[in-house]
Amino acid sequence: MPFETLHIPIPDGHADAFAVCPSGNERRPGVLMYPDGFGIRPVLRDLAGELAGHGYYVLVPNVFYRHGPAPVGELPAHIGEDARPHVMARIMPLIAAHSRERAVRDAAAYLDFLTARPEVAPGPVAVTGYCFGGLLAVRTAAAHAERVAAVAAFHAPVLADGPELFAHLKARAHFGHAEGDLTPEALAGLNHTLDAAGVEHTSEIYPGTVHGFTMSDTDAFDASGLRRHWERLLPLLSRSFTEK
Repeated sequence: MPFETLHIPIPDGHADAFAVCPSGNERRPGVLMYPDGFGIRPVLRDLAGELAGHGYYVLVPNVFYRHGPAPVGELPAHIGEDARPHVMARIMPLIAAHSRERAVRDAAAYLDFLTARPEVAPGPVAVTGYCFGGLLAVRTAAAHAERVAAVAAFHAPVLADGPELFAHLKARAHFGHAEGDLTPEALAGLNHTLDAAGVEHTSEIYPGTVHGFTMSDTDAFDASGLRRHWERLLPLLSRSFTEK
């Protein structure tokens, strides 16, 4: 499948991005995929390509575009324990600067761009993300509820904004938590909050996983966790785009 390099007009400039979609003239459901905090790199292309292969147009923006094109700084081919402190020291200030207000403003531009693509079918889209990108996915779905049919977040700090984040969600949702990120008690509290907000959701801890388990270029990678992620994400999207 062909990958396309793109530039998305944003109120604060232009965000570089890439998109991937199956060949052919058929219009596909659109999916906005947010990278983890390490940003766009080969593993994100692999994830986007795999998802596109199931019949979706997948757009992946560089959320740190204000600091330069992706990759924002050099990344090793494998982000192991030796490299992680240095990489995190560079990435954390970018994450801290990416406020909720900035994220919501950028999200509107991403959604405008995605839904205007000629390859994308009309109607609401889906949003998914990993780690910090999972939080961005939920912020996007909450702030632009009428435009998002489904949202999925994996090993994401979804509790960072508090319960009010979920009050505006209308999309079907899945939250796949790392065992190392969330206690059973915290999971029960989160699910109670989602139930109280009326969110149609699944939310679970993936056994034996640690933060970052979907990313095959890190020491956190867990093949069974990644497989479980696909087993949850693909039915969520299929259901959300076929039951309107």
